[in-house]
Amino acid sequence: MSLSRQLAGFIARTRYEDLPAETVAFTKLCILDWLGSALAGAAKQPVRIIHELARELGGSGQATLVTGGRSSVANAALVNGAASHVVELDDIHKQSIIHAATVVIPTALAAAEWLNRSGKELIAAVAVGYDVCFRVGEAVSPSHYRFWHNTATCGTFGAAAAAASLLRLDEEQIVHALGNAGTQAAGLWEFIVDGAMSKQLHTGKAAMNGLLAALLAQKGFTGPSRILEGERGFFRAMAETVDESRITDRLGEHFKIAENSFKIHASCRHTHPAVDLALKLRQQSCIRTEELRRIRVGGYRSVLAITDNPDPQTVYAAKFSLQFCVALALVKGRAGLADFSEETLHDPAVRSLMERVELTLDPDVDAAYPERWGSSMEAETVAGEVLRLVADYPKGDPENPVTAAELTEKFHDLAAHLPEDTRRSYLETILHLETIADVGRFWDERSRVS
Repeated sequence: MSLSRQLAGFIARTRYEDLPAETVAFTKLCILDWLGSALAGAAKQPVRIIHELARELGGSGQATLVTGGRSSVANAALVNGAASHVVELDDIHKQSIIHAATVVIPTALAAAEWLNRSGKELIAAVAVGYDVCFRVGEAVSPSHYRFWHNTATCGTFGAAAAAASLLRLDEEQIVHALGNAGTQAAGLWEFIVDGAMSKQLHTGKAAMNGLLAALLAQKGFTGPSRILEGERGFFRAMAETVDESRITDRLGEHFKIAENSFKIHASCRHTHPAVDLALKLRQQSCIRTEELRRIRVGGYRSVLAITDNPDPQTVYAAKFSLQFCVALALVKGRAGLADFSEETLHDPAVRSLMERVELTLDPDVDAAYPERWGSSMEAETVAGEVLRLVADYPKGDPENPVTAAELTEKFHDLAAHLPEDTRRSYLETILHLETIADVGRFWDERSRVS
């Protein structure tokens, strides 16, 4: 039996009633966390450009856009997928290196709204979508990640799975949906060199393409049945090393969404272990930043490949600069959404400290990746004192968790531009999502106005 067929069987048979109570509760928190990022990202320039294009392309009012108004279900997946990734506060799964929310939830929410599905069906679709993309990502990581943006590539499978669940496709149809999802999977890391907007295109298109794959399969459009393990399939084409066992390990028994991590700093997740250490250093010592001669940060290979940028020129690029993020945390004592600005980008104190931050490969930290996204830090003062700190798990990992109350506070912060009654309405809807008969009630009425 092909891997696609085994996944298809899991997707086709999984219902809300199959989910443990803790999985249901956690899935709702993932949806809440996604919505905060989407609302915060809706007004950002890359998202407004995509929104404008979606409106120009047209489409019937099937689903709500987080940017305002309604459009086709495909456009909703595209726009809402882009919006939820741009502020760099969406969730992350460390073993698969995937931000699942930003591809799975926009697809599931748009499809559920269009199809008038229940909150229970939405929860099941999201849990299934996370599970599928995490499994594909784990199978190809970390070698796939060298060139490919896992959220875009592996995430396409998760989006297709969520859509297939809500469309109530049968096993054969889902095999074709996964096949056509995989053949569309794309997203290259070259955008990071320029700090380009392509990262938002990655998530929007992964959401849209997964939905497209499922909709085509519903109409009888066929796809490759062995898209993962085939001779010219996803594994052989896009990864140097593959662990196929990750696809089926405890499939249907352990819902992997519970392994998800949440972000509390508004930067690339690879910077978070070092930011946590910088904040710890600031809290535990009385050393002023001008007394620091050198801060040496030890990370794993992906940290060097993606966040070694000693001179970011834009606010977005600063989110992918470990040197900037560490300096920002030491100077400001935080690295939230409001802390990444033109003002902090050119802050003399931050810029001066950045020059003293060195990034190196730590063999011990690297050996533990991707099971542990750790960091080491050695801070030397002008007086010759050396302080050493180590972190295995950044704040927000299951091993170092945030609470539901902290995620609620994060949501209020990200959606602070909305009236308090609107925020509380969203909270009430999501935290009681299983009681809703029609997901069309999810969005605030003001969001529906063009």
